[in-house]
Amino acid sequence: MRVTPGTSLGLCALLLLFQSPLGLGLVPQSRGHFCRTRPRDLVFVVDSSRSVRPVEFEKVKMFLSQVIESLDVGPNATRVGVVNYASSVKQEFPLHAHGSKAALLQAVHRIQPLSTGTMTGLALQFAITRALSDAEGGRTRSPDISKVVIVVTDGRPQDSVREVSARARASGIELFAIGVGRVDKATLRQMASEPQDEHVDYVESYSVIEKLSKKFQEAFCVVSDLCATGDHDCEQVCLSSPGSYTCACHEGFTLNTDGKTCNVCSGGSGNSATDLVFLIDGSKSVRPENFELVKKFINQIVDTLDVSDRLAQVGLVQYSSSVRQEFPLGRFHTKKDIKAAVRNMSYMEKGTMTGAALKYLIDNSFTVSSGARPGAQKVGIVFTDGRSQDYINDAARKAKDLGFKMFAVGVGNAVEDELREIASEPVAEHYFYSADFKTINQIGKKLQKKICVEEDPCACESIVKFQARVEGLLQALTRKLEAVSKRLAILENRIV
Repeated sequence: MRVTPGTSLGLCALLLLFQSPLGLGLVPQSRGHFCRTRPRDLVFVVDSSRSVRPVEFEKVKMFLSQVIESLDVGPNATRVGVVNYASSVKQEFPLHAHGSKAALLQAVHRIQPLSTGTMTGLALQFAITRALSDAEGGRTRSPDISKVVIVVTDGRPQDSVREVSARARASGIELFAIGVGRVDKATLRQMASEPQDEHVDYVESYSVIEKLSKKFQEAFCVVSDLCATGDHDCEQVCLSSPGSYTCACHEGFTLNTDGKTCNVCSGGSGNSATDLVFLIDGSKSVRPENFELVKKFINQIVDTLDVSDRLAQVGLVQYSSSVRQEFPLGRFHTKKDIKAAVRNMSYMEKGTMTGAALKYLIDNSFTVSSGARPGAQKVGIVFTDGRSQDYINDAARKAKDLGFKMFAVGVGNAVEDELREIASEPVAEHYFYSADFKTINQIGKKLQKKICVEEDPCACESIVKFQARVEGLLQALTRKLEAVSKRLAILENRIV
């Protein structure tokens, strides 16, 4: 993304109305964050009984993901397993199932609650006798490899935890107990290892459980100055913090996606031509009012692009039971014309033939005869709200094999396995899901930054954060004006 001189001056002038030039605070490029952790076999034991609502269980999954993010994951590093329990126990995946952080995070994302009783003792018994066993990927305990169980629960167990917890601790397993809401705190103390103030945690609700992830990130880190000891992978600059480090780059360089190495900034002089095609689900299930939100979503992305014959071109395809090209690449040369065409798009209704739409994208949208430019980066954004009624795998694979950068956006009843099939690697960075059409603008903001980084990683992050800062200031100004208006109205009433 690039800011034209007029836009840049406008934003700067607006910001200077509120603060001094020294307070602009344009944030430097992003840095990679790392933490050295000793190898351990880590099993999460997660309560998904009836008292844990689905939205709360999503918070638990987020907590698990944040802890996993801080670990060195691998067959010879930390292995992670998850046990899900209610009236029964379900092993979601064993220690040996996933050897990479990305695979673990995707597996956690797929976990569903069981929604029955609370058999915490049974779940602990399963964890120590099965989940940590050799057959499931557990390793022999040694000074170099520890065994850890983290229990998350929100209620009183329907069975005993005292004896099974004592056996676990006696065998050298370190037990952490996390309680939420109306949990029985005595049960937490019966489970946890000593010292209990380091192994027992309580939060009032699931909405704040993510805050505990920082505690485990720090607890699992090997505390040392990793920059000073040279135990880091930073190519240029290492910034140390307790038990971890952050990589950065010298001025004129940008940090690569590995968070370690640096690349010289091109200054925007390189070839950043992008051909972007939206592939939009217009099936009956979307409904007219939501289709209007989808059109706003498209124009939200268009607003971030530098539209011109030399830089970004935009095309639009709508599909349902059939496929219809709304306009090809290169037909419109300004944002204003593109956005007007999007607003004028009519709603098709009927079925959901995502596979046929992907095939159209390959065979037609990105061809020279349809306006595509040789050498330009090809980006496809697929938007759908339901399961495809035809086969998508072959077309999705071919699009990626041809080098197209594919983003998949799903809403409502969209099937996440299909979104992942469509999305480019790394999948977690190229597919997005929202349960509600009303929140797709948040996905739009994430996509804006993704596409921006594709165009110019050196300029993008500062500009995006700059614009977010201006947006915040505008919102603050709006609130102040509203408050002033209310005071004026009160004064006018008093005068009358």
